[in-house]
Amino acid sequence: MLQVGVVGPRSHDTGGMGKAEKFSPVRSNVVTPESPEAVEAGGVRFGRRRSVVWRVLAVPVAAVIALGAVGGTAWAVPSKGEAESLKSRAQGLVDAGYPAALAAVSDSKGESAGAAVGKGSLETGQAPPMDGEVRVGSNTKTFVAVVVMQLVQEGKVGLDEPIETYLPGLIKGEGIDGSKITVRQLLQHTSGLPEYTDTIPGTGTGDIFQIKDHYAQPRDLLDVALGKPAAFEPGTQWAYTNTNYLVLGMLVERVSQRPVGEQIDERIVKKLGLSHTYFPAPGEEKIRGTHPQGYDLSAEGKLEDITEMDPAWAWAAGAMISTPSELNTFFQAVLDGRLLTQSSIDEMKKGVDTDKAGVVYGLGIIGTPLSCGGISWGHRGGIHGYRTVSAVGPDGTAVAVAVTAMPSAIADQSNLYSSYNEKDGKINEVVDAALCHK
Repeated sequence: MLQVGVVGPRSHDTGGMGKAEKFSPVRSNVVTPESPEAVEAGGVRFGRRRSVVWRVLAVPVAAVIALGAVGGTAWAVPSKGEAESLKSRAQGLVDAGYPAALAAVSDSKGESAGAAVGKGSLETGQAPPMDGEVRVGSNTKTFVAVVVMQLVQEGKVGLDEPIETYLPGLIKGEGIDGSKITVRQLLQHTSGLPEYTDTIPGTGTGDIFQIKDHYAQPRDLLDVALGKPAAFEPGTQWAYTNTNYLVLGMLVERVSQRPVGEQIDERIVKKLGLSHTYFPAPGEEKIRGTHPQGYDLSAEGKLEDITEMDPAWAWAAGAMISTPSELNTFFQAVLDGRLLTQSSIDEMKKGVDTDKAGVVYGLGIIGTPLSCGGISWGHRGGIHGYRTVSAVGPDGTAVAVAVTAMPSAIADQSNLYSSYNEKDGKINEVVDAALCHK
């Protein structure tokens, strides 16, 4: 979900299994010794960790298969070469230190291939499940943005209306005035609202394992943000801030008079027939379906299982769970008119420059230049235990890649900033290669 500090996607064969087999979309509730999560909400605050270097984990157990039905439609492998390339590149992520990597690529016709490599559980050595459920972090933001745009289409919300219109008296503080912050600015991260996640242990300072079971109310999280001065005057700069989507979640609930998770389910998940995509219920710590375990760096400098956790602190900025193939279905639907009108899609693509060269942030979606030319649109998310990047290329091809640790957890802790970027960049390279059909 959350993404702090890093914005927008950037940009081998393995021994063991490799035979094609049918993938069953029905997942059990049993997984490797159960366990989830980090925020890209909190992304990464460099300098918080001890100087510990994690050894590369390279015990390759891999599979590449044709993904099963999503929304009742049978999917086939686009091509043997593309499927093998996906598997090989996913293995490269495991070789870089990620415990496991899951990926799915789908063409514009819905034909899809998937790969799952590495260890789904470091404790048992069990292979990761094909197309398993993962915490998708800030990809949640795009779901929320779509709901907001649907409310705009229905005439219930105005993009250029101040948030004060819908949440009167709520958004105020030092240099903060809800009458001067528009809905568009919240969607686009140009509101100037301060970040709330930088005070959360594990994303700012402290040990995430000590508070992973703590529940947080959205209003309490907002109060943390509003206790700080504004970062800048609305509309004058861009800064990725999870607080924006905290407020947008509240906007959805105020206008619809229903929980934001329910609105996502009714307006998106059910409409697309997604069986493994959901907004966790209050207090829900386990991942419901079959999933790989997620890992984070403990205070002792060891990778430890953090699969089970309460993602309430991420809420509308990054709490959701999905699978690589279902993320592909969702992002394709965002851009092909199944969820929004063309005018709404055009509005979402009106991006502003970010702190990454060539990367723009629209209304809940990120535009990233591809090495082969053109722009991909999608999002990325990081939450303790998982990092996920999703994007759709100019020809309608969609790819989603998930790894079972944040780059910060496997990075060289003595050189965290550059090592983080290196590890994170490898994920983006996989996405770029798939969209460019390399």
